[in-house]
Amino acid sequence: MKVTCPPPQVNVTAPAGPTGPQGPQGIPGSVGTTGATGTNGAPGAAGATGATGTNGAPGAAGATGATGTNGAPGITGATGATGTNGTPGATGTNGATGATGATGVAGGVLSFADFFALMPPDNAATVAVGADVSFPQDGPTSGTNITRTGATTFNLAVIGTYQILFQVSVTEPGQLILTVNGADLAYTVVGRATGTSQIVGMALIQTTVINSILTVRNPAGNSTALTITPLAGGTRPVSAHLVITQIA
Repeated sequence: MKVTCPPPQVNVTAPAGPTGPQGPQGIPGSVGTTGATGTNGAPGAAGATGATGTNGAPGAAGATGATGTNGAPGITGATGATGTNGTPGATGTNGATGATGATGVAGGVLSFADFFALMPPDNAATVAVGADVSFPQDGPTSGTNITRTGATTFNLAVIGTYQILFQVSVTEPGQLILTVNGADLAYTVVGRATGTSQIVGMALIQTTVINSILTVRNPAGNSTALTITPLAGGTRPVSAHLVITQIA
């Protein structure tokens, strides 16, 4: 039996027709669930610095800190100018009168003594250079402050001021000087270069120790021994005198 198969079917697509007008918007669907958070991206480059803002209001004062240790002293500054004198204060009241002091030594002559030599017979030999003139005899005296210790030496017992007068007739030109405790008193030198007049001296001396010894001396360094002239100018023995007066 012959069977007849129908011819194969060929699909032919028809060309699309023109798009129709858009239909009305449908009702929105419900919101879907939130997706998982993605990983952070790499930091972006720093942006430019913004302009400085205005200063904020001052904050409250903080608590006082602990006192620090003292620093080293600074260099002393220059002295300032002297200020003007202040007004004098009022005069104070007078103090009580002090006790009366001891009475001072009376003024004038305190003590005196006169010593002399007669020519002849005293000072028969010459007075060598550096030697002392003898006044071996005693004239008027007061007290014990001025005494002799020999023919040529005289003790000034009290520290004080003494006036010394002396006169000596000599044959040669020469000089005489006072000494105290063996030391020449240069300001007391007297002398003569020519003639036959006496050598006369007058001076004030001050002692600094008790019992100082005074002499009248032919000064060392001179060249001439001195002869105390006997019977000078006449027939009577001539005196040589040493007068010592304590005045202070």
